[in-house]
Parts: sequence; structure tokens; C-alpha cells
Amino acid sequence: MTAITTGVKSHMGAIGVSAGSRNNCADSLPKGLLTWLQLADSAGMATGIVATARLTHATPAATYAHSPERNWENDTELPEAAKAAGCIDIARQQTETAFADSVDVLMGGGRKNFMPVSQRDPEYDDKVGERLDQRDLVAEWQQRHAGGVYAWNKQQLDAAPIDKPLLALFEPDHMQFDHDRPRDAAGEPTLAEMTRAAIARLSRNPNGYVLLVEGGRIDHAHHYGNAYRALADTVAMSDAVRAADAATSADDTLILVTA
Repeated sequence: MTAITTGVKSHMGAIGVSAGSRNNCADSLPKGLLTWLQLADSAGMATGIVATARLTHATPAATYAHSPERNWENDTELPEAAKAAGCIDIARQQTETAFADSVDVLMGGGRKNFMPVSQRDPEYDDKVGERLDQRDLVAEWQQRHAGGVYAWNKQQLDAAPIDKPLLALFEPDHMQFDHDRPRDAAGEPTLAEMTRAAIARLSRNPNGYVLLVEGGRIDHAHHYGNAYRALADTVAMSDAVRAADAATSADDTLILVTA
């Protein structure tokens, strides 16, 4: 994904940095690359990320973060040597870097990476956050985005105003497979519904917008050897492409679909 977002090939596991040593923070610090999401932001365009995986997972992360290791998603996973060298985890990069302030729409999974271990998950009584630094990154995001709306279920998403920044984290980990989504007690939106919600917000910008939509759980189902769920999530991705096509015009919008 780093190659796709920056045009530069890199080492395995790299997030937004040119080739170096995996896990080597000091080596990576001067190697940050501009992504097309950051370039769009610098041109005054609106930007958004939609994923069924964790928002800190490799594909969404490579649009905004810079790290020599894709697995440094929260501070618990960041080695002490990397902290000492000056690296910060991917979740923090998503909420506190200069570019992060400008991302208008963020929707996906991965609540645990934004919540301290002292905070209980709003949906599951047996789960807590994973941040050992005790930082509540959701609260910090809201402080940095005046009027910004946080949602963790479909009802809250449906009620969110379209003229405010949006952060939506629907699961502690990845979102449900589409086959399992209807059984989610709190309610999760489909990928197509998230796509429509993102476009409704981003298209308000007269300068245009760039939006990443990832059907990340297709890959996960294949890892599990679960062909049915992989196919169901592929259909959900197809529905999202159809939704994007219906919500836009070929006269002024380019839609790229890739595996």
C-alpha cells in the first residue's frame, strides 16, 4: 500500500517510508514520503478513509502514517527503543499529526488502539482499550476537531450531521465480516452505507475530495480459509463500488478499483 499511496517501493512492512530496515525507528525518521491523501489535503481537497479493517491496519495507515513497521498500531506494540528514538504509534499519528487534523471522515474498526487500558469498551463488557500511555485518543480527536462527531454504532452514524468531521470506530478490532454483521448487537453499517455517508460529507467541499474505501476483511477470510465469508465481503465491496458510482458523476470523478 505504501507503493500505491506514494509511488515509491519500500521494504516489507513499511508504512509511508522509503526502503530501510524494518523495526528501525531511527533509520525511518528522515524517510517519510508524501501520500496522495496528503497531497490532496495540501491542495485544499477534503479527505476520507473508510475500511472494514482497523483504521490503523496497513492499508488505511499507509495513506497518512510513517512507520518502518506496520504492527506499531498502538503504544503497547511500540518497542521502547523506537519510543526513545522518537517514533510514535500509528493511532497517535492518525489523531495528532498536522495532516491528521485535516482528515474529514474516518470510519472503520480498531477502537482498542485509541482507548486506554483503564477504559471499558462501550459495546463489550469484557473488553478494554490497549493503550498503556492512558491517552484517550478519541477524546483528543474531538478536542482537535471543533464540533467533530464520534460514533461507534450504525444508529449514531445515521444521526451524525453531514457538515461536521466524523470519526466512527465500530469494533474494538476489525469490523464484522459482512456475513456476521446482521448479528452485531450494536449494529454495524455495510461498506456501501459507509461509502455513501463519506461521499455525502466529502462532496460538500467545492475543491473536491479523495476517499479511500477498503474491503479489508476479504483478505482476512482468505487467511482463515473461509471462502464463503471472503465471497460475501467481495460482494459487499462490489456494492460499495456501485454506491460510489451512483453517488458521483464520471464527468468529474475518477474511481479506481484494485485488489
